[in-house]
Amino acid sequence: MIWGFFYSLEQARVFIGTIAIHSLKKLTMKFDLRLLIASVMIFGAGSTMANGEATYKQVCMACHGAGVAGAPKVGDKAKWAPLIKEGQVHITSDGYFGVRAMPAKGGKPDLSVEQFASAVVYMANQSGAAWVDPDAKTLALINEKIEKRQKKLAKK
Repeated sequence: MIWGFFYSLEQARVFIGTIAIHSLKKLTMKFDLRLLIASVMIFGAGSTMANGEATYKQVCMACHGAGVAGAPKVGDKAKWAPLIKEGQVHITSDGYFGVRAMPAKGGKPDLSVEQFASAVVYMANQSGAAWVDPDAKTLALINEKIEKRQKKLAKK
């Protein structure tokens, strides 16, 4: 194991991080695949990716956990069924833009479409759907719907 030379995994992380920063400072074009693999193993490949459950807990749960202002509660299959039937692109774009009592982006202005979409997938799947995080094509459709709504609102 790489951290066998260190007292703790944290020391190994600091060491690898220091090496990575030092390598970047040199600005060489040489790519060290071993360093990348070690970094991914220690820091985790998905640590920066959108996590639907984490976003749900941080942003959505306050309303969708308790059903505040008519928000469909996660796990309530009867309330979610018509939304799931509308489709992933539709409910994701509507929710991101803001719908009924729900503020745009769930009230978190810096929430990305990807993070929001992942949270919608998590909530829908807990409520009867079998969706996957949107791919590039689906995200493009979601963004297109959001842009159309923004343009329509700007005309008013």
